[in-house]
Amino acid sequence: MKLVERISSQASPKDAAQQAPQRIFGNSSPARKPKENTASQGFQQLKLAVHNRLFESLDVAKLESLDPQMASSKVTQAITDILNEEGRLITESDRLKLVDEIKNELLGLGPLEPLLWDEDITDIMVNGPNQVYVERFGKLFLTDVSFQDDSHLMLIIDRIVSQVGRRVDEASPMVDARLPDGSRINAIIPPLALDGPSLSIRRFGKKRYDITDLVAKNSLTPEMVEFMHAIVRARLNILVAGGTGSGKTTMLNCLSAFVPVDERIVTIEDSAELVLQQPHVVRLETRPANVEGKGEVTQRDLVRNCLRMRPDRIIVGEVRGAEVFDMLQAMSTGHDGSIATIHANNPRESVMRLEMMMLLAGAQIPQKAMRQQIASAINMVIHVSRLSDGTRKVMKISEVTGMEGDTMMMQDLFEFHRTGIGQGGKVMGQFRHTGIRSHYTERIEITGYKLPTPRREAI
Repeated sequence: MKLVERISSQASPKDAAQQAPQRIFGNSSPARKPKENTASQGFQQLKLAVHNRLFESLDVAKLESLDPQMASSKVTQAITDILNEEGRLITESDRLKLVDEIKNELLGLGPLEPLLWDEDITDIMVNGPNQVYVERFGKLFLTDVSFQDDSHLMLIIDRIVSQVGRRVDEASPMVDARLPDGSRINAIIPPLALDGPSLSIRRFGKKRYDITDLVAKNSLTPEMVEFMHAIVRARLNILVAGGTGSGKTTMLNCLSAFVPVDERIVTIEDSAELVLQQPHVVRLETRPANVEGKGEVTQRDLVRNCLRMRPDRIIVGEVRGAEVFDMLQAMSTGHDGSIATIHANNPRESVMRLEMMMLLAGAQIPQKAMRQQIASAINMVIHVSRLSDGTRKVMKISEVTGMEGDTMMMQDLFEFHRTGIGQGGKVMGQFRHTGIRSHYTERIEITGYKLPTPRREAI
């Protein structure tokens, strides 16, 4: 029986600090919390007593080194023994709930553990101990999950970051980390977070979407897939642009699937989350400075190093700083077919952001030379976006055709044209080919791929 099915309907919101939220998050406004009754107070007291006795009967520090199933079995048996010794009579549902809550506290992430079991949840946002939001199907909802207090939340944050050798305290109040399943973690605590510790988890579930899944979800059309396949095989340099949560990493994973299996790929990321299917992949990840402020390894360091590793293709998880210099040089000097992502709201803004990064990194070259460098390195820009109804779509596939005077020239090849809002807030529109012949048609068709015949497809 699932955990959410075992939760007593009479449990108070304070009890919900250790249990799963409702599976249907239909109300985005805070729920009113009823007063605790005597039964719920008794449950909490029993739970605290059992929790304290566990530390006497078990070496909790050694549990993390055990196989998860063995550790869970040991904790369950210890709790059962303690309850028998206490002689407390409780219902079967309360016993199961108590066991689950204590196991989550000792072995997992406490109140957040049931959220991590729900594969429909893509983001978990903890705004202090009493407010936890989740994103499901592109929409945000408030849950009934809460923590006892700031100290309880800090305990969970410390457990997360300590597993990956990071720390968070007043001297270092911000931290990025990664869970074993690849989920990204960001935590920020007082004095920077005014309302208590804040935790954000970007989840990466067991299911990895491939390009056929995106077609089934109407994120793009088969014709666009055929074109993407062609430009990857033709070794064009591609920039995937979009906002936070728009699906850039998913698109990058899908594009990488078109890379031939006999090529050597080197990936560079701040937090490793790419899952490539090719057998010959070298994954590199940045490293923050240690307590003494030493030992930092940046993306620029990794890009420079990977050039000595004989890569056929370089994939940069997200371009955000000085590494743009080395990446553009690599793309335009023999390492074609590379792919990167960038935060931007449209294709033209994405190339403008590359220019801005070069300026912020202290580039001492004329603006025209910077634009020429970008124009010679980037061939295609794929813009993805999360729309108001929560769906994610490829909004445009554009190409950089070169320079005209001091201006970089771009043209759109495919686009999603929005026509309005339908029933239930659904975004209406159609994918269409603009009818423009690609600047790289000859280079693409030399590889043996015939470009798709333009046609429109309503969504």
